[in-house]
Amino acid sequence: MIHVKKAFVIGHPIKHSRSPLIHGTWIAEHRIDGSYEAIDVAPEALPAFVDSIRAGAFVGGNVTIPHKEAVFALCDSVDPLARTIGAVNTLVAQPEGRIHGFNTDYMGFLGNLDQNAPGWSDRRVRAIVLGAGGAARAVLVALRERGFSEIVLLNRTVDKAVALAAEIGGPVVAGALGEFASYAAGAGLVVNTTSIGMHDTRFEDLELGLLSRTALVTDIVYVPLVTPLLADARALGLRTVDGLGMLLHQAIPGFEAWFGVRPAVTRELRARVEATL
Repeated sequence: MIHVKKAFVIGHPIKHSRSPLIHGTWIAEHRIDGSYEAIDVAPEALPAFVDSIRAGAFVGGNVTIPHKEAVFALCDSVDPLARTIGAVNTLVAQPEGRIHGFNTDYMGFLGNLDQNAPGWSDRRVRAIVLGAGGAARAVLVALRERGFSEIVLLNRTVDKAVALAAEIGGPVVAGALGEFASYAAGAGLVVNTTSIGMHDTRFEDLELGLLSRTALVTDIVYVPLVTPLLADARALGLRTVDGLGMLLHQAIPGFEAWFGVRPAVTRELRARVEATL
């Protein structure tokens, strides 16, 4: 069978990516004449790879570490929210060799919570975001767009949090990670955007017991699926949402743009991906 539409995920390294499993499942489910492959592209080879998209080799694809920022400058047009986030993770080939870039991480974050914690943003009370790295940017934009009136950004290095809060603007205020207790009582949402939780790491002295019983705690880390943060929150009877759904939901907009079909995140798809963790 000739593949009419070819898509990809690029990174360096890329073997760990679950994206081919996700998109491959949808391609088969919708009987699409297409393909999706993982391609290892070293940083110095990125411009040449983007040129191959311009030449018609692909309908588009996903971009992961370490290319999310570098590919930004190689796009002909960029979605305004991706510009605010400062990174692109999805490319779409357009007529005359043009390439449009956007970022679906914030869509994945919102889609995950909407599916697994319905009504989570109805009240839009204070949200606490832990960490001020690249992942925090997408989460801050998502919460700002959803209409939260107060978003508290806490980071070990306060200066970094202050700079990011100023860049994102709106209702974002910055503080030190050690100030969690000062903000916890009025918070309805806590989001971990750091890598803490992986490799047996955990937060120290994060007083989750000060949160309201109706608060939701979520983590963008999905290996392990239940991080120490989520385990501690569950032990206190708090609602939790793991990070796997964000990975699944962020894939939807790209697939729809490349193949013309909007796929769904099903229990079966989640189970297939979860089995590989």
